[in-house]
Amino acid sequence: MDGRGFTLHAPPRLCQLSLSEIFSFLVKVFRAGVRVSRGAQNQDCETVAELARGLNVLESFNEGDARKTLSEIVRLTSISPAAARRSLRTLASLGYVRSANRYFFLNARVLSLGAAYLRSADIESALMPELRRLVSISGDTAGIAVLIDTNILYVAHHCMPRGMRPVAAAGVMYPAHATSLGRVLLASLDEAALDDYFATVRFEKLTKLTEINPKRLRTILRQIRKRQYATIVDEFFYGVTSLSVPVVNAAGDTIAALNTSAYTGQTTAEELIKTRLSELKKSSEQLTRVAVCHPALQQALQTGPENQQRMFKPRKRG
Repeated sequence: MDGRGFTLHAPPRLCQLSLSEIFSFLVKVFRAGVRVSRGAQNQDCETVAELARGLNVLESFNEGDARKTLSEIVRLTSISPAAARRSLRTLASLGYVRSANRYFFLNARVLSLGAAYLRSADIESALMPELRRLVSISGDTAGIAVLIDTNILYVAHHCMPRGMRPVAAAGVMYPAHATSLGRVLLASLDEAALDDYFATVRFEKLTKLTEINPKRLRTILRQIRKRQYATIVDEFFYGVTSLSVPVVNAAGDTIAALNTSAYTGQTTAEELIKTRLSELKKSSEQLTRVAVCHPALQQALQTGPENQQRMFKPRKRG
């Protein structure tokens, strides 16, 4: 158990997550592709504001308590009570939400949406083999994540069923600045997109070692961009040291990041680089080949909105 009280005794599977965690995974990926600003809504008559609000309502169920009142949803989503009520009534009529004694709950039907994403992107057969291979070599954990706004979103994860680990699973989101996965993804952004990130992000000091100084973070990202890997030691959770590399498409654009992690007390960042970087790069290259052969997977990993011209625009390697 770490300082935040997280424990995990077995590799987390999608079926072991709560309904809110599973649906949040789908919503965060899907919303990234349909979310638009108010200004963009005025310019694009093909977007549906009510759909965006409905997804925002559903995503609010991942914040703390799984049951929510109307007033709590309004506070979490910053939409009007009338709009929130309409969204909830629509979702309830479709079977995605149920209500009881002033509270709203997610319904089991949301599982069909999450399963549809996993099937269409072929996550299990496309990504998991390389994660299992890495874990079979290192005996620890491996994961793949994408960048959404200022956070990373795990799309696949595998670990050995031993010891206590912080929670990491498909659908879990963490602040990008405090993770090796996030720093690799941030380092792939062009300067304009990186400026957008620093103008938007609210840095949180998660441990005493978390780097939150923008100037120093920019220096770190430039170093990562040059060497094509990132390490983190105790900046997100105490006791976790991780190493990450980018995963690119055929054009050389970064589409995801791949990591391996271990207990800080049992290894160092230098040791991870020495013993695991070569295998991590091999897995990254294999995942590039997999993405080329799975167009649906490659599209599923492209999390930036289609109408968003700057944020999440990757820097080409080479």
